[in-house]
Amino acid sequence: MSESKPPTPTPGDTYKGWLFKWTNYIKGYQRRWFVLSNGLLSYYRTQAEMGHTCRGTINLATANIAVEDSCNFVISNGGAQTYHLKASSEVERQRWITALELAKAKAVRMQAESDDSGDECPAMPPTSGQGGGGRNSEVQSTLRTLGSKVEDLTTCNDLIVKHGSALQRSLSELEGLRVGGDMGEKIRQVTERATLFRITSNAMINACRDFLSLAQNHSKRWQKALQAERDQRIRLEETLEQLAKQHNHLERAFRGATVLPSSFSNPALANKGGVSGKGDASDEDDDNEFFDAMEDPAEFITVPADPKYHRRSGSNVSGISSETGMDDQSVNFDELSLASNPDSPQSLELEPVRQRRTRIPDKPNYYLNLWSIMKNCIGKELSKIPMPVNFNEPLSMLQRLSEDLEYYELLDKAAKCQSSLEQMCYVAAFTVSSYSTTVHRTGKPFNPLLGETFELDRLRECGYRSLCEQVSHHPPAAAHHAASEKGWSLRQEITLASKFRGKYLSIMPLGSIQCLFEKSNNHYSWKKVTTTVHNIIVGKLWIDQSGEIDVVNHRTGDRCHLKFAPYSYFSRDVPRKVTGVVTDKDGKAHYVLSGTWDEKMEFSRVMQSSKGENGTEGKQRTVYQTLKAKEIWKKNPLPEGAENMYYFSSLALTLNEPEEGIAPTDSRRRPDQRLMEDGRWDEANAEKQRLEEKQRTARREREREAVKAVNSPEEGAHPDNYQALWFEKLDDPVSGETLHVYKGGYWEAKDQGNWDMCPDIF
Repeated sequence: MSESKPPTPTPGDTYKGWLFKWTNYIKGYQRRWFVLSNGLLSYYRTQAEMGHTCRGTINLATANIAVEDSCNFVISNGGAQTYHLKASSEVERQRWITALELAKAKAVRMQAESDDSGDECPAMPPTSGQGGGGRNSEVQSTLRTLGSKVEDLTTCNDLIVKHGSALQRSLSELEGLRVGGDMGEKIRQVTERATLFRITSNAMINACRDFLSLAQNHSKRWQKALQAERDQRIRLEETLEQLAKQHNHLERAFRGATVLPSSFSNPALANKGGVSGKGDASDEDDDNEFFDAMEDPAEFITVPADPKYHRRSGSNVSGISSETGMDDQSVNFDELSLASNPDSPQSLELEPVRQRRTRIPDKPNYYLNLWSIMKNCIGKELSKIPMPVNFNEPLSMLQRLSEDLEYYELLDKAAKCQSSLEQMCYVAAFTVSSYSTTVHRTGKPFNPLLGETFELDRLRECGYRSLCEQVSHHPPAAAHHAASEKGWSLRQEITLASKFRGKYLSIMPLGSIQCLFEKSNNHYSWKKVTTTVHNIIVGKLWIDQSGEIDVVNHRTGDRCHLKFAPYSYFSRDVPRKVTGVVTDKDGKAHYVLSGTWDEKMEFSRVMQSSKGENGTEGKQRTVYQTLKAKEIWKKNPLPEGAENMYYFSSLALTLNEPEEGIAPTDSRRRPDQRLMEDGRWDEANAEKQRLEEKQRTARREREREAVKAVNSPEEGAHPDNYQALWFEKLDDPVSGETLHVYKGGYWEAKDQGNWDMCPDIF
């Protein structure tokens, strides 16, 4: 125990340190690293585990804290969790007890406030029309902070009173024992000191209350001054906007006066620049330079531009996209260009090739004893557990992978970008959008059978088509390939590692996703984050995504670091928050992305970055000065009645729709999945067991063939060396990864109607 002396705990601080935790009668007390933060006490085996593995957490809001002896104490939340802890010394134990009681008092207060009112929601950042309200709210926030500090001090006082009273009672009892005179004198001295300590703490509380009262008395004066500044700023902005408009009108009038007479006198010569000669050419150049100047980001900060003027200058923005990147306006221009492009998916959707279905049968309400199934599954690999269809949704994992293409428009826009940094923003938004369909989808997709495929042909409607194939069964692995007429292709190989932990289910996707653009030869790759399903046994199921993603452009070295913040009850951040920074190969930040993975993402261009104040963990934060954020992606609304249809999106509703001409191994032909969709769950369970037994029989047959081929010079059919039908395993020279890549032939076989090579898996 050579650690330095920990700081005295204060209200709201994160408290960390080593404690000994009772494990069992064999191992006894074991040294563990404990972290107290936001009313939660968590422990880890080592400090290195803090980033990835938490061994246990207890909520202090409902916990009882009891002291056993000079070094031992117990924390329990009513029997479900009990920690028997031991400190290295009595002083260390007292520090922990003080920190725990402070944290418990604060957690109880926060829980009571959140239950009583909805005022604890995080305030939204003020818009340009709410500047004064934002200033006033800032003052109110300061006052609330002061009030919170006084409440913390009040809590300290209550604890001091509590312990002081207990101390005085104990000393009074000792004094009543009529021991020696010296002992009585000592006890009286300690009692006086305890009384003086309590009086001093009361004086501190009174001083803080006086300060808060003084601040409240002056708050009206502050608000009045801030309101005056707000009104003055608004008047200044309006004046500058009027000046900008007048300047714009004067420029137009000047050009009209110099150019129009020559065009009226001789249009042909005016078009060639013959009449005005050098003057017309310079006017044309001045016109372009004027619009480019309005592209300067600094001017958008100081002078709000007219919306009509933005639209007119859109033609010039695309020309400089490669030099200046995507600024405050380019997303709107890109959307306008896509809308006007006759080849764009939006225009093609006006003449749909096929009317897709918009509903599936409602999910039946079948009762199932969850615990009777789950109690035998703790610690096992999820893919090896025979689960009834009651836990499923009528889609396979291959179809869930294809749902990543729901927001394919982001890749269409990315393919049009001239700047690789701009393209990175769209690719990063696409990676986040793939999680938007999971927020309410608590059902487990069907595990695909080995050799099972799924095609998603949207070539005529959306300009792309994709193919998935289950290339391995243990561990389960699926390969996916998608190609678009817009000049991009997507490929991924995902292996799911999942563990049931009793209270929650963790799903860790292994493997990578790659996106390639033909025009620029940009090659992107990234991995997926961990999905956690909470309240498996008791309570309502809910899903969270957490972890970090690095989207890398292997050609240019550009990188986007995305962070999916895990949900925390005590956090004041927006739930399901995602943040990201786009940097070039030198590490210079160019764009900042922020939003939530279940709703929308925004981006803003970085104008300047600097090192700010130190964060809670001592790391220096980077401050980015950015332009106004623009929306780059927004989730599509769910169809009507989605809560009765497994919360499927509009695309998901069409994935299991029967189609003609598909391969016999396609997921749409899977009988148990079809029976479940139709609401015939008992038959679906029986059919699911039949298919799983058929797959096990096929595996045993491959094992027997492998044994026969051991001594044969020819290559045997080893069960672990299953050869996929449409994909082959290759080394990617760009990313250095090994994955299954589409080798071709599927769509040609479909055109010919020749599926003789497909195995009989259903």
